[in-house]
Amino acid sequence: MSYCLSLSFIDVFPKWVLGVKYGNLEVKLGNTFEPIQVKNPPILTWNADPEKLYLLCMTDPDVPLRLYPIYREFHHWLVGNIPGAEISMGEILTDYVGAGPPKGTGLHRYILLIYEQPGKLAFDEKHLTIRTGKGREKFSIRDFAKKYKLGDPIAGNFYLAEWDDYVPNLYKQMNISV
Repeated sequence: MSYCLSLSFIDVFPKWVLGVKYGNLEVKLGNTFEPIQVKNPPILTWNADPEKLYLLCMTDPDVPLRLYPIYREFHHWLVGNIPGAEISMGEILTDYVGAGPPKGTGLHRYILLIYEQPGKLAFDEKHLTIRTGKGREKFSIRDFAKKYKLGDPIAGNFYLAEWDDYVPNLYKQMNISV
């Protein structure tokens, strides 16, 4: 998993590859998708213990572009207190929004990580809906994991995406002006 990731946002690479499918499209450690293809939440699979709780994070560390990531990271999805692999039963902290790299900024990495929680957590973060981009920028999964004593991610995967004609629709939905 490490060949296209930098350790700037996590300390240790996950042991396991997270299964990620957008319909019939499978994420394979760095393959490329168009934002229109990943506009809806994916189906995720990992070796989850049904007796444990997990946290899911999807983040883009390359905002506005990989060589100048002044808004690192922009988080796209954050769900905690997931019982086993039942994401729909977890506590949504940030609603899913798909890839939306700015025009002309090249490929962005979209990282999906799973953490095993030490138990049920009481999060104090404001819930971010699909209607807001504000509050998603300058996120740090490293700091978030430390705050809640999550340790290192246990599973992960990533894909690449760059701007397409769908992105302006996503920005409008999130009230982001370009």
